[in-house]
Amino acid sequence: MTARIIRIAGSLVEAAPLHGALYEMALVGERRLLGEVIKQRGDVATLQVYESTTGMAVGEPVEHTGVSLTAQLGPGLLGAVLDGIGRPLERVAEATGDFIAPGTRADTLDAARLWAFTATRAVGDVVGPGDELGTVDERAITHRVLVPPGVRGTVAALSSGAYTVSAPIGALTDGTSLFLAHRWPVRVPRPVGERFASSRPFVTGQRVFDLFFPVAEGGSAAVPGGFGTGKTIIEQSLAKFSEADVVVYVGCGERGNEMTDVLTEFPLLVDPRTGRPVMDRAVLIVNTSNMPVAAREASIYMGVTVAEFFRDQGNRVALMIDSTSRWAEALREMAARQQEMPGEEGYPTYLASRLGQFFERAGRVRALGTPVRDGAVTIIGAISPPGGDFSEPVTQASLRVAGAMWALDASLAHQRHYPAVDWESSFSLYADQVAPWFAANAGEAWAETRADLLGLLQKERELRDIASLVGPDALEDHDHLVMDVAAIVREVVLRQNAYHPHDAISSPTQTYTLARAALDAYRDGERALAAGTLFNQLDLNPVRRALVALRDGVAP
Repeated sequence: MTARIIRIAGSLVEAAPLHGALYEMALVGERRLLGEVIKQRGDVATLQVYESTTGMAVGEPVEHTGVSLTAQLGPGLLGAVLDGIGRPLERVAEATGDFIAPGTRADTLDAARLWAFTATRAVGDVVGPGDELGTVDERAITHRVLVPPGVRGTVAALSSGAYTVSAPIGALTDGTSLFLAHRWPVRVPRPVGERFASSRPFVTGQRVFDLFFPVAEGGSAAVPGGFGTGKTIIEQSLAKFSEADVVVYVGCGERGNEMTDVLTEFPLLVDPRTGRPVMDRAVLIVNTSNMPVAAREASIYMGVTVAEFFRDQGNRVALMIDSTSRWAEALREMAARQQEMPGEEGYPTYLASRLGQFFERAGRVRALGTPVRDGAVTIIGAISPPGGDFSEPVTQASLRVAGAMWALDASLAHQRHYPAVDWESSFSLYADQVAPWFAANAGEAWAETRADLLGLLQKERELRDIASLVGPDALEDHDHLVMDVAAIVREVVLRQNAYHPHDAISSPTQTYTLARAALDAYRDGERALAAGTLFNQLDLNPVRRALVALRDGVAP
């Protein structure tokens, strides 16, 4: 008996009689729109539809596919621009024009493109999940073709040559065909051999993050901030300049003009480490605010699955989500249409657990199979709390599972201080974990310099509060020194110019040199005061000019 639509509520559709496992896909209506089973009650299935249901009518047929939403993983992902369910927007635009026609189908990878495959295994080899079969040169990386999870056996045929992603490159003795690409359900974490803590930092090139609030490779950070505080600029700067082999950028529910800027800028940018275009190591997943909310909810899972795929090849992957608030809003909208019991501020009661499950997919791992490969997925999730209220549910749920918080302050943003990070509210649980790496690669006194500068900024905040009550004239000379040096630290060391060729990115060595020079100036001032010099006789302007010249790469 053919299943029929019995109820439509926005992107949610109920169909009966339809029996399917949770998260399995179905083709909905006469236009065969892609939908996903999210609830089963008897023979009535509730589906979320990934496309606009405008014009759909009760009584239209629903066809169950028996498979869940999967990502097609293989050569051709780098440089791709996908929507939330993995369709390549360039080829979709060629087929349907500027607007995606309902029911449009397109495989993620180009089925016609030939790839030069070099086999590294031979007939008779016993292989298992994650074992390397061969390699393909793809843009900025050497793409490893791996045995998919769950597949094992003896190689019966395997040869080098030019193949498409859908053509067999070989087979096992049990008849299982081997391909350059395979599919994986996006809501299921890819299996790994071992998880372990990382001692290497995720180097961002932003001094305030690397120095004060570092994140370990395989860690996670939440970036909450109100409107206009620079969340998107920070995420885009990290995508452009961070030390990652592969970047997956998910524009989840953001305005179309912001994603247009990303799509316009990225092809023109050059990776300063390799000299190659940034797009050669990037995958962009675009699901703007005018796209269906169901696809928005799926987009972050598509992004993390792509990130895990490159991680399993032994790459360091940075996953940028902009923003998790828009994802949570999609979750709330769908929960309301299902008439579920609302939690705080209308969000579903399972918001925190869903966020936790997602952030747990970050980590540094040893991949399955041979040769031995270590990879990492680092997740940076922007949050857009209404009115900049960090007590709202999405921010609080994120802080419980993220290892670092980079809190953005609207007042700093209004002062044109970028990145507008509030160093009092922000924190990192990784500072001690990555301090030995920074000490070995940037400066041996990294941890002490960090602690001393944080203490200096905290002392300055206390003195400003005191000065607002009793007036600055009541402060002692040492207090004036603290406030002036702290101002130099804030304005020269922590502030960066995202458009300056020498200041948009700062190496750990440059960051340490600037921080240490500011601290040395403070120590020199302390010694001068102790020797009887009055504060009015101290001239800190040469220090400021020297630090600016050092920051901007100008010869003294």
